[in-house]
Amino acid sequence: MMIDKNRVLSVRELNNAAKQLIEGGLPLLWVRGEISNFVSAASGHWYFSLKDEQAQVRCVMFRHKSQYLDWQPRNGTQVEVLALATLYEARGEFQLTLEQMRPAGLGALYEAFEKLKRKLEGEGLFAETRKRTLPFFPAQIGIVTSPQAAALRDVLTTLARRMPGLAVVLYPTPVQGEGAAQKIAQAIHVANARKECEVLIVCRGGGSIEDLWAFNEEVVARAIASSRIPVVSGVGHETDFTIADFVADLRAATPTAAAQAATPNRQELAQTLQQFEQRMARAVLRQLERAMQQLDYLQRRLVHPAQRTQQQMQHLNQLQQRLQSALLHALQNQRWRWQALQQSLRAARPDLVQLGRRHAELGRRLQDAMQRTLERHDQRLVAVGQHLLHLDPNQVLARGYSMVRDERGAIVTDSATLQAGVRLDVTFAQGWAKVEVREKGKD
Repeated sequence: MMIDKNRVLSVRELNNAAKQLIEGGLPLLWVRGEISNFVSAASGHWYFSLKDEQAQVRCVMFRHKSQYLDWQPRNGTQVEVLALATLYEARGEFQLTLEQMRPAGLGALYEAFEKLKRKLEGEGLFAETRKRTLPFFPAQIGIVTSPQAAALRDVLTTLARRMPGLAVVLYPTPVQGEGAAQKIAQAIHVANARKECEVLIVCRGGGSIEDLWAFNEEVVARAIASSRIPVVSGVGHETDFTIADFVADLRAATPTAAAQAATPNRQELAQTLQQFEQRMARAVLRQLERAMQQLDYLQRRLVHPAQRTQQQMQHLNQLQQRLQSALLHALQNQRWRWQALQQSLRAARPDLVQLGRRHAELGRRLQDAMQRTLERHDQRLVAVGQHLLHLDPNQVLARGYSMVRDERGAIVTDSATLQAGVRLDVTFAQGWAKVEVREKGKD
């Protein structure tokens, strides 16, 4: 972009020119650094700085890109980002717009991890429906790990504290280094072939992704998936995830957590048994109390036959008295009802004399009303007749006017519509005449 050095630019024009130079001069590239000042906005966009020992740069990863990451970036994490260098014009800040992000140093390992994860997930090895429930009280537990691993000591210590005397079988195997994956898978197969255990713990302590890589191998994942013994995976620390975790019947955050998940707690069991004992004692006591209460109730109901007969006679006497009272009450109600009906009948009997007078009065009023109605109609008829007489055309003709029609019978009201020689019919009050037009005029 060519810019005239003598031209005065606005700040916006300057930033836009710088943005075009940066984006045109730098391609999409990978950058490595440490995350700091990480902010996850409510919109889902991520803002942070990427720094090393000598410099830092602002970064933004928009939601439509960040939503595809299956891990959460944090301050202090070393990452590698695929980004486009650009300039945020509003503030004139140089920044990187991220397309992809991955933990630094993983490179091919991370890609291999994701590829195998997608493959096994597509085959259904991670499905919850195929995972089994661990036995509540295993008689014997197997451990697949290195005899020199600190994880083994953590597991044994936890098992001894939670369930002293529980039988433990160790299936020794290297947990890192070349060939470790095949040996771990072989140890799992041996445990299944010997059928000594009810639960199998596959574990090791924390480390880098390279140290834990044996548990990301396909051979280990398939050995766990084919195991007839339920498998608990306790690999690394809480933030570490391996392919073995996804395939196992249960994933524990640490080896200690795996031992806790595989066994019940002795103290908790003792407390539970004590609670059961207390509940059982209370239940038995309540049962005895209910039985004693029932016995007292039956004892009170047990009555001598003579006393029982006497009680029945008293009950019969009470019923006889109640029946007599009910009959007397019913008879009294019937008397009152009969008297009320007599009074109603007397009140409802018609007064014929009064009704006759009323009838005569109504007859006279009807005749008067009919007479008045006829008089009103006669008066109205006379008025209408007078009105019709005024409208009669013969009355108009009688005053000296005449009515002129043409040969078609249409009334002629304007001489302009006539022509000389046209024949007309003239109607008078008495008779009519046929005439012929000789002249016409407006006045």
